[in-house]
Amino acid sequence: MPQPVARINLERLKTLLEGVNGFGCNPDTGGYSRPGFSKADMDCRAWFAARMQQDDLAVRTDGALNIFGRFGPGDGPCILAGSHLDTVVDGGAYDGALGACVALECVLAMKEAGITPGIAIEVVATSEEEGRFGGMLGAQAMTGMVTPEWIAGAKDADGTYLMQAMQEQGLDPAAILDAAREPGSVAAFLELHIEQGPVLEQERLPIGIADRISGVCSLELSFSGVANHSGTTPMNLRADAFAGLADLAHAVPGLIADLGTGQSRITIGHVTLTPNHPHTIPGKAVFSVIIRDTSEDVMRTLRETFLRQAERAAKAHGLGIECTERSWLPPVRLDADLADRLENLAREHGLPARRMPSGAGHDAQTMQAFCPSGLIFVPSRNGISHAPEEHSDWQDIEQGANLMLQALVDLSGGSTKKLT
Repeated sequence: MPQPVARINLERLKTLLEGVNGFGCNPDTGGYSRPGFSKADMDCRAWFAARMQQDDLAVRTDGALNIFGRFGPGDGPCILAGSHLDTVVDGGAYDGALGACVALECVLAMKEAGITPGIAIEVVATSEEEGRFGGMLGAQAMTGMVTPEWIAGAKDADGTYLMQAMQEQGLDPAAILDAAREPGSVAAFLELHIEQGPVLEQERLPIGIADRISGVCSLELSFSGVANHSGTTPMNLRADAFAGLADLAHAVPGLIADLGTGQSRITIGHVTLTPNHPHTIPGKAVFSVIIRDTSEDVMRTLRETFLRQAERAAKAHGLGIECTERSWLPPVRLDADLADRLENLAREHGLPARRMPSGAGHDAQTMQAFCPSGLIFVPSRNGISHAPEEHSDWQDIEQGANLMLQALVDLSGGSTKKLT
């Protein structure tokens, strides 16, 4: 008897992504804003859960607001597949959301082909991956990495605490601790994501297979000086918080050149000046600093050297300085056997692919500490992400989604024919 053939239904996948992106759209910019635990994020999650229920998956939501849709045996371990639904403010249409939709489409394609997995597949839409509160909450909660102390202290760049944001949505922050899954309950984790960089497009390759992911150190610094009149205060008598910040930012390229690698990144992305008035010297600057590299040793060196440079800049401008580490996610090497398996499947189905690092953080790096994890990339136009201009071509998406489908069939003990 011929084996069943499974293929992605591209039009259905497009419809799924359009459904997700019906939430948080900004018609003025074309971007999407679904920060974790915002109303747009909550409404989107409710829609995605209802969509999986409509497709007869066994749906549940945990205390961290991760959503699961199970297909296959009700007991035993599962293959977890998906990504996140939240976005940065005014982000793009594909980051995270595409991976969650592809995972669901893979399950629907398997159902249509009559393929029943021997090991259950759970589609997952993880919560708060973009780090509004300083981590990857959904994946960290699943893997038991979240502590009560972290929950109590976590806050976003605007000063809103995680506990407050959850309580405003009628959620119990303490329930996050109940989201930890039992060891052995997940046999593997697979994620498809846009590359968010230019490499695949430049090399004209449809598939990237990530084998390592940069770590992320998230700091919050503040420079405190004296707010004063911009016209009456001589330049040599100022304690200008912004001037100190400008000096520090100017030092970053040299720091990377001297101590970093090709994977090193330091970004000052969010700045609040007080009083923030045209005719007043800034008395305080509070700013975020994100440090990344695929080497934890390099990350620590960059962090220590950056903070010494910050102290020098503060001293030069007569400023006080404070620093808080909001989170530290170490670099991760993803499971080598699973990466080999993905690469072999791509080769079997005629899909050119390359192994590559990921400069962006993903749920897969957190899940790797809990189970073998794999990450499939599809190209990003001009390498742009976290912006309304973010775009991936549907031809590339279809190829990546079909590779994800074959991997899920393979890992779950199903069967399918070679694509033609």
